[in-house]
Amino acid sequence: MEQQKAQHRPRVLIFPFPAQGHVNAMLKLAELLAMEGLHITFLNTHFIHNRILLHNDIQACLSRYPGFLLKTISDGLPDEHPRSGDKIMDIIDSMSIRSKSVFKHMLVSGELGSDDSPLVTCIIADGIVGWFTTDIANELHIPIYHFRTIGACSFWVYFCVPNLIDAGELPIRGEEDMDRLTKRVPGMEKFLRCRDLPSFCRVKDLTDRDLVSVVRETHQSPRAQALILNTFEDLEGPVLSHIRIHCPKIYSIGPLNIHHKLRLTDIETTSSPSSSNLFEADRSCMAWLDAQPLKSVMYVSFGSIAVITKDQLMEFWHGLVKSKTRFLWVMRPDLVDEDRDKAQIPKELLDGTRERGFMVGWVNQEEVLAHPAVGGFLTHSGWNSTLESIAAGVPMICWPYFADQQVNSRFVSQVWKIGMDMKDVCDRKIVEKMVNDLMVERKEEFAKAADELCTVARKSVNEGGSSYCNWKGLIKDIFKVEN
Repeated sequence: MEQQKAQHRPRVLIFPFPAQGHVNAMLKLAELLAMEGLHITFLNTHFIHNRILLHNDIQACLSRYPGFLLKTISDGLPDEHPRSGDKIMDIIDSMSIRSKSVFKHMLVSGELGSDDSPLVTCIIADGIVGWFTTDIANELHIPIYHFRTIGACSFWVYFCVPNLIDAGELPIRGEEDMDRLTKRVPGMEKFLRCRDLPSFCRVKDLTDRDLVSVVRETHQSPRAQALILNTFEDLEGPVLSHIRIHCPKIYSIGPLNIHHKLRLTDIETTSSPSSSNLFEADRSCMAWLDAQPLKSVMYVSFGSIAVITKDQLMEFWHGLVKSKTRFLWVMRPDLVDEDRDKAQIPKELLDGTRERGFMVGWVNQEEVLAHPAVGGFLTHSGWNSTLESIAAGVPMICWPYFADQQVNSRFVSQVWKIGMDMKDVCDRKIVEKMVNDLMVERKEEFAKAADELCTVARKSVNEGGSSYCNWKGLIKDIFKVEN
């Protein structure tokens, strides 16, 4: 086997969890690795792969990288399964049971390689599928790295959940307990409340499937060769120092979206960047943005998984219209968990939207955030969205939906101070007030803080920056284990 390795190029297998944010980040990582001369196999589930092909010419985009393969594996769920909202965690259970043996067979059979590089010589697996991928990698003596698409702050809170349980801080004892500060997440004792813990911590039953699953997966990362995080030292250095006690080798290489853009510019490619959108992006909103004043538009998007009720939709809509602020709202086809009857929408909302708003099914978010007309982002606080907003210098109003988003929103408001946290509230008056605070009353304060953090983020991925140096270290490490 060693002789075979020496005769072929190294091949890195990238295996993301099958959700938009995870695939998006790990595809950028895969492209960056391909630019370094590595052969890549990108392994998606059948469902995600087919959705991507519907809306993107991904194969043509990736053809510029020699040895880049797209492969698929079943997630074990029927096609009609929603794979969104609170059903997203079903994928972990299904893949753990049904995909493990298939994954091993694909590795052993050579199905994931090519003639030039038939053997997978390194695996970079999404940490949320770290349990079965790490077992198999170790059994087959293939080096494995874990990549987490959440931030260091959330990873550390996940890791500390057993401490919270042992100390009796979980389960949370009702609404009156929500604003109590937690004491068992080192480094966060002064600002992290029960309300800011990941959504799966709100259960009464400590044997809850989602709670147990996420904690189990997080505690697999010390078994990996290294932990790769889409963050940067100047953003989360103190938290990273705590994680390194348990995972000594960490490569913080973010923000990946900035790093990706810079490298595409360096290689002077005339091709469009690859896209992993699961929905068709509508660019009609860009002409509307072009006609709006500088930093006057509130961009609204709750990501690819969040599902809201019709009542919540109405509260957000009333608040946005009453704020008199221009807004661009991504109204994903499956965003609302009930049918939206246009006849029941109040006339003032329709009129206000025609006057100052624009609604669209899906957009290229990085392109929208980079537009000079966008001055704020009402977000679900997913980690990709948070980093993309930081990279664009756009302050945020955070309305977290689930998982890591509760932690992210607290850091946005209390640690980095580049926005406001609206978690657990959905009231039109509060929406109106927060939009006015961000876009008018405290506009200069938030814009200045966001601009400063944007500058630091960009420096981190430029030559000599912390993420740049960590990236070079990761590449050297991967080539070392290949030989």
